[in-house]
Amino acid sequence: MEMKKHIVDEKTGISYTLHGDYYLPDLKLPEQESFDLGMYARAKHRYLKNCRKGLLCSMQLDGSLNKYLHEVDLECEEAFDTISKQMMKAEGVTENLKAENQMEWVRRMNSIRNRTNEIIMAEYVNVG
Repeated sequence: MEMKKHIVDEKTGISYTLHGDYYLPDLKLPEQESFDLGMYARAKHRYLKNCRKGLLCSMQLDGSLNKYLHEVDLECEEAFDTISKQMMKAEGVTENLKAENQMEWVRRMNSIRNRTNEIIMAEYVNVG
């Protein structure tokens, strides 16, 4: 008896194609918009991969992962700008300081950048 090449399950509506002796489901992931992902999006992806595997799989299957990671990246970049500007103002890191003592300005800016990055990673990236 020859088996049909293609069948559809009436209960689920899933179609199957014969491959050798087995019917395999004809599954396709939904189309997704493609975004370039930055540092924070990649860090969030690592977090999901290590700590929230179920959520990651669900988002991959419904096609929402890339857009979600892009939105996380945008939110983190905006928060980074806001927090670093607030720290610069609070600590008196100005263009005048940059003109008068460039090495001190660089030292303070590196400190602000590092602290801001730690805040963003803790508050936005490494949370569910």
